[in-house]
Amino acid sequence: MDGFPILSVMLAVLAIAAAACFFVKAEAARMIALVATLIDLALGILLWVNYDIGGAQWQFQEEANLFAGFKYALGIDGIALMLIVLSVFLMPICILASWDSIQKRVGEYMAAFLLMELLMIGVFAAQDLFLFYIFFEAGLIPMYLIIGIWGGDNRIYASYKFFLYTLLGSVLMLIAMLWMVNEAGTTYIPTLMNYDFAPEAQTWLWLAFFASFAVKMPMWPVHTWLPDAHVQAPTAGSVILAGVLLKMGGYGFIRFSLPMFPEASAQFVWLILGLSMIAVVVTSLIALVQHDMKKLIAYSSVAHMAIVTAGLFAFNVQGLEGAMIMMLSHGLVSGALFLCVGVIYDRLHTREIDRYGGLSINMPKYALFFLLFTMASIGLPGTSGFVAEFLSLAGVYKISSLATFVLTTGIILGAGYMLYLYRRVAFGEQKNADAAAMKDLSVREWIMLGPIAAAVLWMGIYPESFLAPMRADIAALDARIARAAPIGDAKLEVGEPKAGAANTIDAKEHDGEGAH
Repeated sequence: MDGFPILSVMLAVLAIAAAACFFVKAEAARMIALVATLIDLALGILLWVNYDIGGAQWQFQEEANLFAGFKYALGIDGIALMLIVLSVFLMPICILASWDSIQKRVGEYMAAFLLMELLMIGVFAAQDLFLFYIFFEAGLIPMYLIIGIWGGDNRIYASYKFFLYTLLGSVLMLIAMLWMVNEAGTTYIPTLMNYDFAPEAQTWLWLAFFASFAVKMPMWPVHTWLPDAHVQAPTAGSVILAGVLLKMGGYGFIRFSLPMFPEASAQFVWLILGLSMIAVVVTSLIALVQHDMKKLIAYSSVAHMAIVTAGLFAFNVQGLEGAMIMMLSHGLVSGALFLCVGVIYDRLHTREIDRYGGLSINMPKYALFFLLFTMASIGLPGTSGFVAEFLSLAGVYKISSLATFVLTTGIILGAGYMLYLYRRVAFGEQKNADAAAMKDLSVREWIMLGPIAAAVLWMGIYPESFLAPMRADIAALDARIARAAPIGDAKLEVGEPKAGAANTIDAKEHDGEGAH
C-alpha cells in the first residue's frame, strides 16, 4: 500500500462516476452508481485491512500544494477509518433502495448521491482546516437537492430549513478557523490538535465550532430541521442523513472541540450534559405520540445522538469509545429502520402507522428484520446498541451520576416508543385489506437489509473489531484533554484497590468481632 493514494482514488472513482451519470439513460445511471459505490466499498475494506493498528497515528497520508498556500492534505486515524467504512458500507445499500422508487431524473439523483459520498469521505479524511471546511459545507448541497427535488409534498420547506440551519451554524465556524490559522500559523489539523490556544480565546472558538456541530448532530433545541428533513427525504436520503451526515457533528467534536479547546470543553460540560439530558427525555416523549413512522425514527435519532454528545464530553476513555460505537451503531440501526419504513412505503405509499398492522402474518421475513433493528435501537444485549449505550453511560457515570440517571430513563422511554411502533405495525389484527395483501421482501430488499443485520450483530457480539483501530487515537485524545477534565461526582477509583483501603475494612471487621 506504500505510496498508493488510496483515499484520492476513492474520491476520484466517485467524481468520474457522478459525471458519467449525467450523460446516460436511467438504467445505465443506476448501474454506474452501484458499481462505483461497490468499488469504493472494496477500497474501504482494503483501507481497514491495511490499517496498521499499532502504527503511526496518521496513515495513508497524501499531500499536494494547490494554489495560494491552499493544501490538499488527506490522511486518516482509526476514528476517521471507522466513519469512512460506515459511509462506504451504507452507500451501495442506498443505491439499491432507490432502484425502483426513483423514476424521474435518475441520472441526476445518482450523481447527487455519488457526490454526497465523495464529500463525506472528504470530511473524514481531510487534514487541512479549509479543505475540511469545504467538504463539510459542500455536503449540504447534494442533500439539499435530494430533499428538494425527490422529496415528499412539503419538500421545499424542509430543504430550505435544512440548508439554512446548517449553513448559519457554520459561518461562525469559518470565522473561528480564520482566527486560529492566523494565531497558530498553520492549517494542518494534526498540528492544531496539539496547539495550546489561550484559555480565554478557547471559550469563543469553542462556541463558534459548537454552533456548527450542535446543528449537525443535531442537539436540542436546534434539532427541529431533522424531523422535517427526514419525513420529506426519499428513503435513501433518510438513510444517509441519519447514517452518516449526523455523525459529522460528532466527528467535529472529537477532531476539533475536544483536542483543540480542552479547557473550554471542560468549562461547558454542564451545557452539553444539560442539553443531552433534555434532548433524551423530550424527544423520546415526542416520539411516543407520533403517527408518522419516519418522524418517530427521526426523533429517536435526536435522543440517541444526545447519548453520543454526553459520552464525548465525559472526559474519559469509556465515554469516548462509547460515543464512537454509538455513532457507528446508530448509523447502521437508524439507517436500517428508515429502510424498513421505505420497504412498506414503496408498497402502500403511506407512512401512517395506523394504516398497517399484523404485518408479521403476510410479511414474516420483513417483520423479523424489523424486530432485530427495533431491538438494536432499544439496546438489547447482543446487538450493537447495547455495547454503545453501556459504554457511553459507564463513561458519563464517572462524571455525573445525575446525567446518567436521566439518560438511562431515555433508554426506557426508547423501549416504549420503539416497541409501541413495532406492535402497531407488525402485530395486532389486519384492519386494512391493502396492507394485508402486501408481498414479503424481494431479493433486492434482502440484499439491502441482510448486510446491515449482520453488521449490527457482529458489533454487538464482538465490538473489539471496531474498537481496536480507534483505541490508540481515543487514548491519545484522552491524554490530551486529561489536564482539563472536570472532577466527577462518582466515587470510583480506577485500578487496583489501595492497600490502606483493604486494611481499614479488615480493622472494622475485627472491631465488630471484639464488640460481640
